[in-house]
Amino acid sequence: MASKMLRQGLGTNITAIVNRLASELQNTPFYNDFLADVQTTMATQNFNKERFGAECYEWAQGTSLDTRLRNALYHLMHVQPTLLANPDTPRHVLKEPLTYIRKAQSAWERRLVKCVNSMTAELGVPLSRRRTKQEKEEFSDRWASLSTEETDLTMIRPVYAPKDFLEVLASLRNPNYDEAVEENLWGSIQLPFKVNDIKGLVELYGELAYCCKHTGLDEAVAGEYKANLTLAEERLILGQKVVERNHGPLSRELIKSGCPTSLRGVLWHQVLGLEITDKHYKHFDELVQAVLQHDLLVDKLIMKDIQLTASNDDQYFVFEDILFQVLLCFFRDTEVLSHFEHSSASPPLAVARGNTPSPDALVAYPPCGVIPFHGFTMYAAPLSCLYEDPVPLYFTFREMYCRYWYRLHIVTSHSQGAAALALQFELLLQSCETRLWQHCCAMSIQLLPIVFKWIVRAFSGYLVPDQLFHLWDVVLAWESLEVLPVLALAIVSFRRENLMDVTSQQAAEAVLADITAISVIPLLKLALAADRGREREP
Repeated sequence: MASKMLRQGLGTNITAIVNRLASELQNTPFYNDFLADVQTTMATQNFNKERFGAECYEWAQGTSLDTRLRNALYHLMHVQPTLLANPDTPRHVLKEPLTYIRKAQSAWERRLVKCVNSMTAELGVPLSRRRTKQEKEEFSDRWASLSTEETDLTMIRPVYAPKDFLEVLASLRNPNYDEAVEENLWGSIQLPFKVNDIKGLVELYGELAYCCKHTGLDEAVAGEYKANLTLAEERLILGQKVVERNHGPLSRELIKSGCPTSLRGVLWHQVLGLEITDKHYKHFDELVQAVLQHDLLVDKLIMKDIQLTASNDDQYFVFEDILFQVLLCFFRDTEVLSHFEHSSASPPLAVARGNTPSPDALVAYPPCGVIPFHGFTMYAAPLSCLYEDPVPLYFTFREMYCRYWYRLHIVTSHSQGAAALALQFELLLQSCETRLWQHCCAMSIQLLPIVFKWIVRAFSGYLVPDQLFHLWDVVLAWESLEVLPVLALAIVSFRRENLMDVTSQQAAEAVLADITAISVIPLLKLALAADRGREREP
């Protein structure tokens, strides 16, 4: 049944891809539970033995089993996009097709590992150590109030910040690119990547650009179908019906025109393919036990990051304790390693204590394979406003990171990667705000370093939560991070008059220092309307 659905959805001559997807589906936790439910349900049916396959498929159409299977296939294809690639393509090419980018990412990873090792040597602490029985008991007693933990973190410093990563991206060059023959690269990002211009973005986000009513803008206006209801009330009723259907693609379509606030948590789960069960609670408990069992150096790094970011944020400081729990568990979760299958990055490796150094003795460190940077906490902090229970919060954060956020801090040529998004902002600035771009060039003002930190953190910590959620709705609905440079451009355009008066980098930073009053959806609509505005000019 799964293979037949895949063939219908993907077309012809795709036998190898269909078989790979069907095989991968059988390796997921979903498969065993689904198979048991199918067998139980089918035992009550009376099928013709000669037409068993056809009757089985016809019977399944429209049932809850059919919806579950379609959801599973849909999410599998989105979580592991390399499964849809040509089976003959080498794995390293699927991860990153450009050799010089692969080398740059490897050099960046070596730099991070060297920094962590230097910190270990300076502080005289191991990468990992087993807690004593007393330490384990004491830490367990304080698990619900870790923000009160009096750990000396004065010597702990972030491994890197977004500005350090931007310097790496700005130093990259394509060795095969000849500016004497091809187009001159003028911006900070000197990479000849193909990115969407404003016309391509309008085509991508067409429904957002042209849709008249959006719950992030028109909550109080009359509904589209029932004039006696406000748009917010009408969308809530519609949202409740969509939630009952529990179909991921349908939920995605709903949030393209805005997500009802009270349903955002469950709708995001449906879009992400998350259904929190007892297995999730069991897995989270295992991670908690791993935290109690071992003390990692990255624990101090993430604790320091929470102190520097969420603890100093008026919106999130009250959620310190739950953020400690979620993030300490995240760095011990080996299931996070799965995202490296379609990433240009590779997990840092270390030799387990007591083993002889050899390739077979190498393990990922930290166990999740991710070294935190300054601001990493802010990928998780906003979700604490949506979920009171740390378990749904944790798995939502993990899924969003493994789908989207990981691309924001690796060297990759992917169109959703940090380099492409930074380049896209610079090209949009030149094409849509030409006078401002010329002024900045004349004054030696660089706007990219200012907006890059917004982009790397997906604007978390810079926008108030309700506006940030509207932005993340767009990310999930279109499954694209290209909205980040679009919003960055929109904010710069909104502050254009002030920026035209500045004559120094410091003054430009001051103009863009506080964007908490920004309304996301109106600005996105204005930015995407820029192309139509130029078409009307004589």
